[in-house]
Amino acid sequence: MNAFNQHPGQEFRVRDLHELLGMPTDGPYLNVTHSRLGRLARQGFLTRPGRGRYQKTDLTTSEG
Repeated sequence: MNAFNQHPGQEFRVRDLHELLGMPTDGPYLNVTHSRLGRLARQGFLTRPGRGRYQKTDLTTSEG
């Protein structure tokens, strides 16, 4: 979530996050991250503005 907090409003792909954070970009590592981001999206912390993209949910406007 730290990358999303540092870049508010920006969409990320899993590979982009791995490159930004200096993590391995091999298939198995990407699969684990994709799974975890999917869970955060289902819990409402992230949105999916496009296929394979994740963005932090703006909680201030959704409570309105």
